[in-house]
Amino acid sequence: MTSAPNIDRLISPRSVAVIGASEDVTRIGGRPIAAMLRAGYAGHIMPVNPRRESVQGLPCYASVNDLPETPDAALIAVPAKLVPETIDALGRKGCRAATLFSAGFAETGNEGEAAQRDLAAKARGLGMRLLGPNTLGVYNVDIGYFGTFSSSLDTGHPLPGNIGIASQSGAFGAHLGALARDRGLGCSVLITTGNEADINVAEAIRWMADSQSIDVICTYMEAVNDAKALLAALDAARAAGKPVLALKSGRSAVGARAAASHTASLTGDAVVADAVLSDHGAIILRDPETMMDIAYAASKGIFPSRHSLGVITVSGGAGIVASDEAERTGLPMPAMPDEAQARLKNVLPYASPVNPLDCTAQALNDPSLLEQFTRAALEDGGYGAVLCFLTYVAGSAAMADTILKAVKPLRAAYPDRIIAFCALGPSEVLRRYDDAGILIFSDPCRAVRALDAVLRIGSDDAQGGRPALPDIASVDLPAESPDEAEAKAILASVGIEAAPERTVNDADEAVTAADGLGYPVVLKILSPDILHKSDIGAVKLNIQSADEVRTAYAEILDAAATRAPGATVTGVLVARQLSGGVECLMGINRDPTFGPVAVFGLGGIFVELLNDVALRACPFDPETAKEMILSIRAAAILQGARGAAPVDIGALAQMLSRLSVFAAGAGERLVSVDLNPVLAMPDGQGAFALDAVIELQREGMGSDGD
Repeated sequence: MTSAPNIDRLISPRSVAVIGASEDVTRIGGRPIAAMLRAGYAGHIMPVNPRRESVQGLPCYASVNDLPETPDAALIAVPAKLVPETIDALGRKGCRAATLFSAGFAETGNEGEAAQRDLAAKARGLGMRLLGPNTLGVYNVDIGYFGTFSSSLDTGHPLPGNIGIASQSGAFGAHLGALARDRGLGCSVLITTGNEADINVAEAIRWMADSQSIDVICTYMEAVNDAKALLAALDAARAAGKPVLALKSGRSAVGARAAASHTASLTGDAVVADAVLSDHGAIILRDPETMMDIAYAASKGIFPSRHSLGVITVSGGAGIVASDEAERTGLPMPAMPDEAQARLKNVLPYASPVNPLDCTAQALNDPSLLEQFTRAALEDGGYGAVLCFLTYVAGSAAMADTILKAVKPLRAAYPDRIIAFCALGPSEVLRRYDDAGILIFSDPCRAVRALDAVLRIGSDDAQGGRPALPDIASVDLPAESPDEAEAKAILASVGIEAAPERTVNDADEAVTAADGLGYPVVLKILSPDILHKSDIGAVKLNIQSADEVRTAYAEILDAAATRAPGATVTGVLVARQLSGGVECLMGINRDPTFGPVAVFGLGGIFVELLNDVALRACPFDPETAKEMILSIRAAAILQGARGAAPVDIGALAQMLSRLSVFAAGAGERLVSVDLNPVLAMPDGQGAFALDAVIELQREGMGSDGD
């Protein structure tokens, strides 16, 4: 990225000026200096304060102009009104990177937002990169740099390691850093972006994706301020083999309001954000505890290609608990091969060697049983991960040597698999297992969730990267939202089929059309102003004769005139009534953050009651569309549940992909597309859009409708 050098200066500066430096180590201008002195930062710290000659034992300078050299980076801890002149002075000095602790900008309202825009423009003009304002700053443990005033450092410094944290919220980012430290996890870099006048969380993630020292990226987001950059950063992290563990707040109405207040940014739709970010490799999480569990497991750098779990246990109950959690998370636990089960039965007749493999408490008397059962799970079961429930037994100092002697050779023999223990005991004992490459968890359910995430990373990598995006062509749209017939004609031009139909303007034309199409037929009002025709009685189904056509035609026009008197009526649609398939829905909604997003689900009550849909950012290819279709919970209905014929999933996937390509090429005037229902016919007989609504912004209107 072109900004990398100045980003590097913010995170790995060789010298730093602290503007607003304080002798008081509890103040914002004093904490960073104290932390760096404690950590042994080898760079040059230059305090700036016109009222002091020294700060915390360091020479202090009256102004930026008096600095003896140009700093790589600056920490600014002055009132908001003094920030612009401080930026000017740093720019004249040649400083090209600054962290703005100062608050009082966009988070305070319109006036502060305008001041922040001016500040960002000033910095751009000086060639300076800004972190913040209203940020807690950054730290880099590897060089002892603490450009942060976080009070979390009062309880201990973070540990060196290969985990990085990129957070919009300073306090919450520091909280994650403290959680990592307290778990004994090495988290070398924390970047908090605050108001994101310039540097945003996407750029922080991208820096970590490119970093030689960071292997696991944890991120906390409250809003997506640059969707394109964020998705590119996630793609870069995935290409580098670095998992991104993402916790995004603002999911509830209360949470969304809090996020807007805190970051001065609007929060996009959480379901869409989850779908899009997941599509680009992010692991979406709901709580910090799970984030730390997965970060711990991922930090070991073992990502098996087999998404399966074997459980070894000395307690039948623990095996059931782990199995229940694996089923809930979707982590397969296949049974051991019959031959391996028989062999283990010969070793221990009262064992249960299926999976979970219960070697009973006898393993406490004979640790060789642990080795044999674990080896069998790895060798014969072929599981990507093996979780051994040993509880306080493994935490016994007296047993640790024996257990390690049994398991260490397996760790060496299967370097591409995960071996994990669920154990309790003193940290110094449990650390011995961790040092031997064996993951340690205190809770079997948390262990299963963390292992599932890491195994999914490995299996996704084994399947290759994201498929190439289909070609996108621009789409000609009418000046205003079309009626149903016009909408279907537009979609037909990109290969989306509808049932055979005719537009008519009187009853005789309707009869002629019905006779030509073949009975039974459907009659529907045509109006760009009436989106829900059935709600006003303007749809008539199962019309079997010419007389019924005439009656239905009159009733439809009367319903429109009575129930929607102001609507523009452009005619009546006569369509062949198809039957024998499964009703689905597919559509497009333009998300304000991520652009057009496609949705697929079954029609009718399945969607209304179960909220069983899949979402994907547009565009995507037919194979991706097929994966999306089969990902819904009710996919078995499409595949032929209970003896029913499977539907034409290939035709459905083609239609959904074509719809996504259409949406991507239609531009920002496309608000939404609703194909509901789409009738998926039996395999080989296609799929047809029975209704179509396209909502457009009028030509000449801005994106906000003005």
